[in-house]
Amino acid sequence: MQQSEPISVFDIFKIGVGPSSSHTLGPWKAALIFLQALKEQKGSLETVEKVQVLLYGSLAKTGVGHGTDVACILGLLGADPVTFDVNKITPTIEGIRASKILSLGGVQDIRFDPDTDVVFYMNESLPYHPNALTFLCRFKDGEEIAETYYSVGGGFVEKEGVKLGGSEVADLQFPVDNAQQLLHWCIKTGLSISEIVAENEHAWRSDVATREGVLRIVEVMKECVYRGCHIEGVLPGGLNVVRRAGILNKRLLKGAAYHDFDSWMAAIRAGGNDFKYILDWVSCFALAVNEENASFSRVVTAPTNGAAGVIPAVLMYFMVFCDGYEEDKILQYVLCASEIGSIFKKGATISAAMGGCQAEIGVSSAMAAAGLTECLGGSARQCMMAAEIAMEHHLGLTCDPVAGLVQVPCIERNTMGAIKAITACQLALQSNPDKARVSLDVVVKTMWETALDMNHKYKETADGGLAIHIPLGLKEC
Repeated sequence: MQQSEPISVFDIFKIGVGPSSSHTLGPWKAALIFLQALKEQKGSLETVEKVQVLLYGSLAKTGVGHGTDVACILGLLGADPVTFDVNKITPTIEGIRASKILSLGGVQDIRFDPDTDVVFYMNESLPYHPNALTFLCRFKDGEEIAETYYSVGGGFVEKEGVKLGGSEVADLQFPVDNAQQLLHWCIKTGLSISEIVAENEHAWRSDVATREGVLRIVEVMKECVYRGCHIEGVLPGGLNVVRRAGILNKRLLKGAAYHDFDSWMAAIRAGGNDFKYILDWVSCFALAVNEENASFSRVVTAPTNGAAGVIPAVLMYFMVFCDGYEEDKILQYVLCASEIGSIFKKGATISAAMGGCQAEIGVSSAMAAAGLTECLGGSARQCMMAAEIAMEHHLGLTCDPVAGLVQVPCIERNTMGAIKAITACQLALQSNPDKARVSLDVVVKTMWETALDMNHKYKETADGGLAIHIPLGLKEC
């Protein structure tokens, strides 16, 4: 659990590759950080003879299903998760497996066998965090070094409490560690939550750079939703889970013509605003993202990959059915949502390996609820009330991925998180937050205490819950 940590909107929302921010993106980034450490210590990678990767705890138990081994190998190659062509992942790994040669950092060929040089310690965990991995390196002169990293959720990487690879430490104009502090600044300045965030982002970059970065994040979300709504088939991994977003998209549009994202949105909007119709589309949007996530496609952590569908699904709802397709409104939504996510990270966790699925779907639902509430005219108090309501009804949600894959029940849970976010928003907008009995800070504290009390079997280990009761190969209905 972190305190007094300046967190940027681009720490909460990161472009990367599925299926997991903590088990795929985090280890990938850790490998890149390790490469940089080798370069700084030795000046180059040419003196390296051997590298091995040791995976511990949750990273080991669900590592194959989450592609942790693949992510580490791609990181050791020096590949960038933001730009690497996802269509080349499988052939790249198959090439290394066949040749037993890895081009470390793209400059130094070393002997590397994925079957023996990525080691899964299923029954061993390191005390700092369940998601631990160690890189062992031997140099040509016989010297050996070891570096241990922790993937603490949402793509964040640490070394025993030291944040790595994120935004630089900065003095924020409006430092926020909890909801009470955020409310203080909103009342004192008269600024909304998104405006407070925008002012804080000045510590890292200009308004123009922040705007461009957020819109790029949103563009990746839109591309992911659109792509996921136009692909059918079966998800990889062996569970034989049938992709549903593409089928649902066809069924709902009933043959309507369109040729790109904007005309697709227009076609959806033309279908009306019946409650069931809207409900089906929100589910479709969320399914699309997480089916893409499960397919090693490009997604945005929001705040994690496992919960990547909630924020885009609610955003799509706002753009299509609430006439919210405006850059300023979209920026507002993302900035407000990011601050709620950072409050949960500082006061609790966004790692399912630490807190169960309440730390992923619960947090994403709270983020989306707050962002939507502000965009629909809600006050800062109402935004926080919406976030509290959304999380309150995810408390205790376990993480029990069947076969260690981010598919069952993860994909459907994103649809539930999105619907709860919209409901929480509507409740908050129709309520007086001064009369609320539960504050956002109280629910953050409760979530963290629940996480501490939760049995380890229900924290992304695939050792309990649905993970041990669903036969492998069972087709999802």
